[in-house]
Amino acid sequence: MRGVWTVEQVRAAERAVMEKVGEPPLMRRAAFGVATAARRLLRERCGGVTGRRVVLLVGAGNNGGDALWAGAFLRRGGAAVTAVLLAPDKAHPAGLAALRRSGGRVVGTDAAGELVELADVVVDGIIGLAGHGPLRPAAAELVERAGGPIVAVDLPSGVEPDTGAVAGPAVRAAVTVTFGALKPVHVLAPHECGTVELVDIGLADALGEPAALVLDAADVGAAWPVPGPADDKYTQGVTGVAAGSATYVGAAVLTSGAAVLATSGMVRYAGAAADPVRARWPEVVATGSVGDAGRVQAWCVGPGLGTGSEGRSALRHVLADGVAVCADADAITLLAQDPTLWDARDPDVPVVLTPHDREFARIDREVGDDRIAAAAAAAARLRVTLLLKGHSTVIADPGGEVIVHPSESSWPATAGSGDVLTGLIGALLAAGRPPLLAAAAAVHVHELAARLAARGAPAPASAILAAVPDAIRAVRAAAAAGAGTAADTGPAAAGPAAWSG
Repeated sequence: MRGVWTVEQVRAAERAVMEKVGEPPLMRRAAFGVATAARRLLRERCGGVTGRRVVLLVGAGNNGGDALWAGAFLRRGGAAVTAVLLAPDKAHPAGLAALRRSGGRVVGTDAAGELVELADVVVDGIIGLAGHGPLRPAAAELVERAGGPIVAVDLPSGVEPDTGAVAGPAVRAAVTVTFGALKPVHVLAPHECGTVELVDIGLADALGEPAALVLDAADVGAAWPVPGPADDKYTQGVTGVAAGSATYVGAAVLTSGAAVLATSGMVRYAGAAADPVRARWPEVVATGSVGDAGRVQAWCVGPGLGTGSEGRSALRHVLADGVAVCADADAITLLAQDPTLWDARDPDVPVVLTPHDREFARIDREVGDDRIAAAAAAAARLRVTLLLKGHSTVIADPGGEVIVHPSESSWPATAGSGDVLTGLIGALLAAGRPPLLAAAAAVHVHELAARLAARGAPAPASAILAAVPDAIRAVRAAAAAGAGTAADTGPAAAGPAAWSG
């Protein structure tokens, strides 16, 4: 598990550490990490470092200083290094002196175009954590002309550090080397950051509590419910599914199937698609209405349910049943249209809402650039765990805890994929996992199943569903090996055991 800290938190930690050790040691440690990433790219792309061309795009302040020091390390390793000073009067003095001592060249922007095009690697030291807004025209033109992969210093320039928003020209890096802690940009803008490498510069003791968490495969595998020697179908959790209709049969089949494959418990389906669900999933106990479904430990409600009187009645019954609920799709629309439906719910009953941006706007307001703040505010106002879907999914609970899942792909963006996610969440709720953990673990497995199903080509939701067991096996294997993902480095936070219950 990895923590994510805001820019304000990181800068406060940096100030505290610099008071003890000074700025130069921190900068050189950070710069060496940048140089190491650039060397690796040069070896992978060019077979070596000696004589290879590295161009540094150097802005003002410490971010540019990190790039200059990295250039000095690369020059000493045999690379031909040229620094392009975008703000010559504000270049970091010590970094600039170090580059010149190493034999690196320094040029202005008027002589940089061809150099950037011919570069084997470009280092982005244009804008640091204190900067905001898109790249200025001169910098944007040079970035556009970059011939080699870009290694970003701390964050891709032009991307907002606390939100990951991109409002204009910005760097899209192959590798981003960040220092001391992950910042929101690294999990909210994965496409712009590329591979994120975290360099320890000694901030851990000064950071405080993270603003958000990221679960790794081992965390998810450790939290995933599997049967024990004393378990039976009831003790593992009975999941209720109120989804689908005569028109949207597939939603019922997909949601029920995900609940079946998620755990070894029991699934009860209630709705107009009982016969098709029973035909596809003979282990499901299927009835025609929620009133006849029997007792469950959690409900999935909404996919393909419809927004008429029957759907409204089913949602009201589910909310009044006194068990945890995952509400998606038409259930969100119904709650937006008729907020009095919330009155059926005991305020202490957990609810997970799973809107995409347009559904979020119906129940709250436009998401805006700050997805974490929007999800957290809505979760507190509605007293729910809110899962804001997107390329980076944000899950927030009413108490202010936040988990972000930065997706490695966009394969889940297909019709019916959300129905699969709803079934996974509902099954984990029924198995007793706390809502925040249930939602985050389900998102992780769902996105992994989509990647396994796709294998480089678009895959429909039914294929994603079929890959769920393989995804669960993968995270369970990671947990058994005691390892997270390759990026599992840096300051950590309490593991899933902290959410047991």
